[in-house]
Amino acid sequence: MGVNQLTLMPAQNHIRRFHADISHMAQHSQQRVRAFSLATSVCLSTVMLLSSPSSLADDDLFKHRDKNGVITFSDAPMVNGQVVRTSYTGFKREPAASNPCSGLSHSQLDAKGRALHGQFEKAAEQFSVDPALLKAVARAESCFDPQAVSSAGAKGLMQLMPSTAKAMGVKNILDQQQNLIGGAQYLAAMLARYSSNTHLALAAYNAGPGNVDKYNGVPPFPETRKYISAVKEFRQDYAPQFQP
Repeated sequence: MGVNQLTLMPAQNHIRRFHADISHMAQHSQQRVRAFSLATSVCLSTVMLLSSPSSLADDDLFKHRDKNGVITFSDAPMVNGQVVRTSYTGFKREPAASNPCSGLSHSQLDAKGRALHGQFEKAAEQFSVDPALLKAVARAESCFDPQAVSSAGAKGLMQLMPSTAKAMGVKNILDQQQNLIGGAQYLAAMLARYSSNTHLALAAYNAGPGNVDKYNGVPPFPETRKYISAVKEFRQDYAPQFQP
């Protein structure tokens, strides 16, 4: 009995070690199978996302090509390769709390606009926007008053909402130059979003792109429709000023 125990013990230990090795190998194999399955799943999901009809449609994509030819795609408008809008939420711009045009004659307004001529040209060139259109928007928005504030909270020369100003990188919304740059950038983004359709871009600038998307066109707001007509007229008036 004693001899049998001595001779069997090593065999039992060997069997235990064998079982342990097998168990370790099985666990390792399961981990590799799980890792492979996860990687396969991720790859397949990526392929399905890119090829699925329910993924982003072409109309929802915006494309930017930088100076090196690198193309960047986004589901939001981009200017100089940067996404400039974080939301499609619509808003309806309210008139200024106090009319910035009040008491100003036509000649006084013209003088205020001409004083900003160089700044309009520079901002328009920076974002590839028609300077006459940019100046017309400023005229309709604030009568060239950099301190204008609307009852809805839009501020400055280009009447930027605080959220829009933040998205445009404007640090001081009442700084005339920063506000103009932010407004030019936002106008360029709206023109890019609506394929250079000036009516839709102006409607989006005034009432928000969410409302333009909601109504699939210019929203039925009298204030917005009046705004578009006014900007068009101002643009025609200012166009000769920017002729070479």
